[in-house]
Amino acid sequence: MFLDVSKNRSFDVLVIGGGPAGMAATVTASGEGRKVGLVDDNPDLGGQIWRGERKKPSSAEARVVFEELQKSTFEALPGTRIVGLVRPGTLLAEASGSLVELSYQSLILATGARELFLPFPGWTLPNVMGAGGLQALAKSGLPIAGKSVVVAGSGPLLLAVAAHLKKKGAILRGIFEQAPLSKLVKFGLGLWTEPSKISQAIDLRWQIGAVRYRAGAWPVEAVGGEVLRSVKLTDGKKVWSVDCDYLACGFGLVPNLELPAILGCSIGPGGTIVDEWQQTTVENVYCAGEATGVGGLDLSLFEGKIAGHAAASGRPDKARFLLNYRDKARRFARALDESFALRDELRHLAKADTIVCRCEDVPAGALAGRTSWVDAKLQTRCGMGPCQGRICGAATSFLHGWERGSVRPPIFPVGVENLAEVYSNSASSPV
Repeated sequence: MFLDVSKNRSFDVLVIGGGPAGMAATVTASGEGRKVGLVDDNPDLGGQIWRGERKKPSSAEARVVFEELQKSTFEALPGTRIVGLVRPGTLLAEASGSLVELSYQSLILATGARELFLPFPGWTLPNVMGAGGLQALAKSGLPIAGKSVVVAGSGPLLLAVAAHLKKKGAILRGIFEQAPLSKLVKFGLGLWTEPSKISQAIDLRWQIGAVRYRAGAWPVEAVGGEVLRSVKLTDGKKVWSVDCDYLACGFGLVPNLELPAILGCSIGPGGTIVDEWQQTTVENVYCAGEATGVGGLDLSLFEGKIAGHAAASGRPDKARFLLNYRDKARRFARALDESFALRDELRHLAKADTIVCRCEDVPAGALAGRTSWVDAKLQTRCGMGPCQGRICGAATSFLHGWERGSVRPPIFPVGVENLAEVYSNSASSPV
């Protein structure tokens, strides 16, 4: 047995996820005088959006949250991954190669989201990366200065990524948004009631300068031998090529729902189902941020604060003043969804030999005629590799309308020496 009982922890409130929602929940819950633990699988807090910014925040919002966190009393557990459920009220985690049990009275899930990747010829070439992924690597020290980059896909993240890469010295060859210009104009006109959003958009556009931003255009092929050399793009009428060293490509975000699912929380079309106070369908389990539905920074912060109050105080009315702010942020999120909805043409980019499941090398042609996600797994092993369908599962959901099947532990890969303990615990779990 590799369960390190000396590291077991017990908390009044346990928060899973160190991004904006998780940090906001931690600050709020600790302010109620509760013993709070904050778990994140990264070595430092901040999530994707504020990765590596604890000592030098890049925005006013980040500065405020990190300062509040600095003043709060809680136990941080960085480099810790939740891998399964031991029993109601206790999670199993892996940290520093050992398994530990984390017990709680209330649990707040702030597991965030990941990028949606859609297969097209050449998308598996080296230097074809997710937009957020390339941004994270640049933040971590990847030498991007002087490298030519094409940014493509969908969503406001493209502008933020482009601005960051340009600041790091990258040569931007263009930003290509698949949503049509008409929808973007309508979305922009609707921002007249959101002056802060207008200011953010203007600031990002100013940061990228004269870099070309083209709506209604998307990648159809990444070209190269051992490494990316150029990208073919289309507007639906003509195709052209742009030479580049990197392609930063992402088609929006999808919530990380593995942990809510394994805990038995009900999942809806957009994410984890929660009530007015961010409580899931499982008692004493709350959810905030992108895991309830992708909605952006403001919504994540408001939901995190509401969940923190509800989980820690037992008197959720203390969070009532935040409900209007959250609901306004949710309306903005719905407008984003409508404006950046993925076009049907993206369903037909992959050719028969285009890899869809990178872990098991399953091409699009092998999935033709399959009737469901389970059928595809049984016949082709699609989704059965190390990522457990995190990439191809979301892609095939868009491409074929398949619903993902059940989630089983371990949620993340764990050391071989710990597998027996993980499955021993899962076998005794009621979930």
